[in-house]
Amino acid sequence: MTMEITIRVPDTLGQQLQRFRERLPEALERGLRELLAERPTDHDDENSIMSLLASQPAPEQVLAIRPSPKLQARASELLTFSKQRELSRQEDAELERYLLLEHLVRLAKAHAYRRLAGRA
Repeated sequence: MTMEITIRVPDTLGQQLQRFRERLPEALERGLRELLAERPTDHDDENSIMSLLASQPAPEQVLAIRPSPKLQARASELLTFSKQRELSRQEDAELERYLLLEHLVRLAKAHAYRRLAGRA
């Protein structure tokens, strides 16, 4: 099934699109994927974790860090996608952010465990 769509664009954009006339459906699909991948509020978890780590928290606070169910679900979803297909640039960048965050939290937790062990 196909659909015909007519849109008005500025002349400069129209000239750029002329070069890619045969690939317009692909360009629209890529752009739409990128727009759908934008999740401005999804960084709340990351920001709160990084803020906590930067605040020089007590070891107990570090050990209590847990990802929200939403962040956990999204990271799992991206890992599953990566096994099924090639990720888009945005998905790949998002997954890399989550993996880096996880790595930093693991390092912080290891440090917190050592600090607590030193108190005993």
